[in-house]
Amino acid sequence: MLYNSTQNNEKVVSSAQAIAQGISEDGGLFVPQSFPKFSLADIESMLSATYQDRAKAVFKCYLTDFTDDEIADCVDKAYTKEKFESENPAPMTSVDYNGKELNILELWHGPTCAFKDMALQILPHLLTKSLKKTADGIKAVILVATSGDTGKAALEGFKDVENTQIIVFYPENGVSAMQKHQMNTQAGDNVYVCAIKGNFDDAQTGVKKIFTEPTNSEVLKNNKMMFSSANSINWGRLLPQIVYYVSAYCDMVNSGKVELGEKINIVVPTGNFGNILAAYYACEMGIPVNKFICASNSNNVLTDFINTGVYDKNRDFYTTISPSMDILVSSNLERLLYKMSDNNDELVRDLMNKLKTDGVYEVPAQIKERITSCFFGGFCDEDSTKTTIKNLFDSKKYLCDTHTAVAVSVYNDYVEKTGDKTPAVIASTASPYKFSKSVLEALSNETLPESEFDMVDMLYSISDTKVPTPIAELKGLIARFDNVTDKDEMKQTVFNALGIK
Repeated sequence: MLYNSTQNNEKVVSSAQAIAQGISEDGGLFVPQSFPKFSLADIESMLSATYQDRAKAVFKCYLTDFTDDEIADCVDKAYTKEKFESENPAPMTSVDYNGKELNILELWHGPTCAFKDMALQILPHLLTKSLKKTADGIKAVILVATSGDTGKAALEGFKDVENTQIIVFYPENGVSAMQKHQMNTQAGDNVYVCAIKGNFDDAQTGVKKIFTEPTNSEVLKNNKMMFSSANSINWGRLLPQIVYYVSAYCDMVNSGKVELGEKINIVVPTGNFGNILAAYYACEMGIPVNKFICASNSNNVLTDFINTGVYDKNRDFYTTISPSMDILVSSNLERLLYKMSDNNDELVRDLMNKLKTDGVYEVPAQIKERITSCFFGGFCDEDSTKTTIKNLFDSKKYLCDTHTAVAVSVYNDYVEKTGDKTPAVIASTASPYKFSKSVLEALSNETLPESEFDMVDMLYSISDTKVPTPIAELKGLIARFDNVTDKDEMKQTVFNALGIK
């Protein structure tokens, strides 16, 4: 299995190189040249398997330059009961709500209480093995732009990992108080955290610019370093996300929700498009899916794109109570465009240049038709998000976070609009305790305490829902990082953190 750049088909790399490098020099994203196929018999053979064994089966298809033992070592170290509270790191909970069965895929039982743990607990193992294959003796400098969850998950995954240094940028006023506290108290000798004056798109653009400036790579090379990424632009981040959709389908069959071969719908709250793209890739591998329901908040650039074929980032940016989705430049959409255009790198390159120069592009009619045949785009505002949290808790005593509430609200709208009763899996992306203030505002009219951890206690007293251990253990930790930089100073911040003059 080899990989191409979405913007240059002549760029061909192994999986190890794709993971180690993170992004192509031309600015494109690495994608597999083809998608391996699981037959129904293959899926049936995975029904009785553990999550870990299902992961090994998926990884084996894509990481053909890794040995079976190397893959097993990565998986067995990443998905442990100690890290994910149980043998199954991605459990499913079923709730009857408004006459619909919600099959909620809880992806937040890891060490940072967000779905990013599902990938970022294994990425350091994949990366260190990739470096030994492609750049032995070189230190990997992991640059991360985060809208909240990726930052902490990446920091936790890479802390004190040999031959790595991780630097995380987040929007100063664009993450929750708990997310900020998680990042700024991070332990580890090889970690560095910095806020930027701007939004997530500014952080993401700044990181990508640092990656693609040739002089920066040359400076690192002279210091026996190289850039890599822990964002979902890195294939090693996206690949593990395919696994939990494959596993979720197996669990749906095992629970009798669907018959083997019967299609499901998959509902994903997303801003950067990586999480839902992983579901689409699982379908390309043979998982039967009827519709991918893309749920957005008030920053509904993806909703408009799916419905019109026009991607336009020239719009108001909203800071919402679902901050991990506060994104106007959805980087992983580039991979979908490449696939939907039959791997037309010239077209993708042109569209990405238009986005960079004009902030807008329109896809050809044929590509729009292909996208709308697979995807439904919907969004909900702040009031609908809070109403969904309250209704779901009041009626079923199920407590969800703000992002999951967006998905449930959009799924409700989808069913009402289409009448589609296909069984659905809803990706639940974070613990409600990461967004205690917003969840409390949805549930109660009482005056809230000022302290974030007093809010956690209040939410527990109202909901009687267990506070995750990683959240409880943050109480009393002193912040190590309080750095803030202008978006134009990000490169210098990186060099300063690395001790490069």
